[in-house]
Amino acid sequence: MKPFTLIIGSSGKTGFRILSRLKQLDYPVRLGSRNAKPSFDWLKPENWESVIQGVTQVYISFQPDLAVPSSLASIQQLVDVCKKNQVKRLVLLSGRGEPEARACEQVVQNSGLEWTILRASWFFQNFSEGMFLDQILGGPVLFPRVSASEPFVDLDDLADLAFESLITDKHRNRLYELTGPELWNFKDAFQTIAEVTNQIIPFEELPLDDYIQTLKEWGLPEDTTWLINYLFRTVLDGRNESVVKDLELALGRKPKDFRTYVKETAETGIWKLPEKAI
Repeated sequence: MKPFTLIIGSSGKTGFRILSRLKQLDYPVRLGSRNAKPSFDWLKPENWESVIQGVTQVYISFQPDLAVPSSLASIQQLVDVCKKNQVKRLVLLSGRGEPEARACEQVVQNSGLEWTILRASWFFQNFSEGMFLDQILGGPVLFPRVSASEPFVDLDDLADLAFESLITDKHRNRLYELTGPELWNFKDAFQTIAEVTNQIIPFEELPLDDYIQTLKEWGLPEDTTWLINYLFRTVLDGRNESVVKDLELALGRKPKDFRTYVKETAETGIWKLPEKAI
């Protein structure tokens, strides 16, 4: 019998990719999102049991990020509900370089259930599906002045490993630190997108405090600006400036590089700048 999987964060960047892979091979899946029935909401733990009942394994993507102070209590409570309902396996998406995420990892590792930890770098797709897309299209790109480079990782590679972790025993009780094959600074990453798309994408760096203040003036919620400030001030302090081969070893192939991602993504037209009115 194929395992019955709950995808928490099924509408997110990782969740929908894993969901697609499971559906293609007819694995039974339950959606874990606020729009699903029954719905899953991180802020309504009283409803979790109705979502978890009957599933044998759970993919966990915590929103907005394991770095937020509430994550540890939420992950502990989720693990308790999973154990009560005889879930067999947990696959946790974690963040590289985040002390709070490591505490959540330990909860999963000490749960007594089978587990896989996917401790990931920043995603390629933040440039095409996430926080940077609107700035690329609207320009100029305003960015905090950071010196650290990041080994961006491809979400499709990550989803391949998450899928394997759910349907096979190959990655049982394993922690993987997931990076792409090379380090990139953010300015060069944006410039590469500009070059491949044959467009000008203005790039302006600000001191981090000024950048956060600008986000507040744009009307971003305080919890969002707090998280962005945390990520740039803490995670991008140089601690993640290294490439790890866990992904290559786990998948048995080279992970996608950033230039290949940019070329493939450019062909979709997602970065085509709107025509300026005459």
